Amino acid sequence: MITKIPFHNGEYDWININIDNPSELKKFYDAYNIDDEIVAYSLDRNERARLEYEAETNTFALFFNVPNNEKIDDHYETVPMTFLIKGSQFITVTNGKNQYIADKMKRFLDKNDGKTIFEFLFSSLFLITDTYFPFVEEMDADRKMINDKLKEKTTKQNLLSLSDLETGIVYFVSASKQNLVLLEQVKTHIIYRTLNASEKEQFEDAVIEAKQLVEMTKLSSQILQQLSGTYNNILNNNLNDTIKILTVLSILLTIPTIITGFFGMNMPLPLEHNSLGWVTTILISVVVWFVLAYVLRRLLRR
Repeated sequence: MITKIPFHNGEYDWININIDNPSELKKFYDAYNIDDEIVAYSLDRNERARLEYEAETNTFALFFNVPNNEKIDDHYETVPMTFLIKGSQFITVTNGKNQYIADKMKRFLDKNDGKTIFEFLFSSLFLITDTYFPFVEEMDADRKMINDKLKEKTTKQNLLSLSDLETGIVYFVSASKQNLVLLEQVKTHIIYRTLNASEKEQFEDAVIEAKQLVEMTKLSSQILQQLSGTYNNILNNNLNDTIKILTVLSILLTIPTIITGFFGMNMPLPLEHNSLGWVTTILISVVVWFVLAYVLRRLLRR
């Protein structure tokens, strides 16, 4: 599906291509004389955030990381979105996972029709960066909820949920850093020198928002890592306590075995003909058991 929206009094056209068919996308790029290499980048679902400029076709391309609003394996991920500027054409390439960004861009453009093509681009990048924050806040809320559950009982399910949060925040940290590096590359590009004051101001807003996102995701990631490490230490400590208890019990249980084994030998022994010999044996086992238990208890308290 291809939509075309004119803006800035019809001076520019925004063309959004919401398509998953590679052949149809290539036909569109061929019609607009866009390099095949950019076609390949646009179709790569794992493409990192980057900047490309084709001097021959005068095509300025940005590949920006966008949050996928649907969870995959119980965690959020990111997907690349393509932005192209070729002459007076502003082209975006979306799919089912990031089409919601194009919808937000359309609502923004309806209220700000007078934006130039680069103002619209940088406003869109600002809008995308701003989209990350609700996801990060949701993960922070989930982290607090899981932490409360883990304080009550450290279950496997809660630990797996914590692991899913860590996976999701890693995607966001990596994506936000790549986006910020991309914006810093734009500032060193020759295109930046052609921008007017308003466009540069909108660009700086996008950079500031990207830096805030990097700091926020890094903080959330560090908290999750610390929380995960804390519960890992708790589990290790609980395991050590369990092993310690089992070791003590195994030592104490050897006392009756040793004493009864001694009196069970086929040879003359003390109390052999005493009718209360078995009671005496039990008493000896009990006394030795309590003495050894007292000694082990004193040793463990040190």
